[in-house]
Amino acid sequence: MNKGDLVTAMAQAAKINKTAAEKTLNGMIAAVTGALKKGDSVTLVGFGTFSTSKRAARQGMNPRTKKKMTIPAKKVAKFKAGKKLNTSVA
Repeated sequence: MNKGDLVTAMAQAAKINKTAAEKTLNGMIAAVTGALKKGDSVTLVGFGTFSTSKRAARQGMNPRTKKKMTIPAKKVAKFKAGKKLNTSVA
């Protein structure tokens, strides 16, 4: 499923037009992104939790040249599925 398919499914489920559904989805994505940028987590009970974690710097290797290099530390987004989502998928 891609974003277009998700917008269509949201529009049908909420009985709204696709434009409104897309605006809603874009607003949700913007809200989650903004919260993660601030360092907050976003919990949707039953669905899951979006959060961030720090990834430490580490040694890597360029696959072409086989030369060792340092991969810098960075902050990454994470998603942990909730219990209801896990049981419905299983």
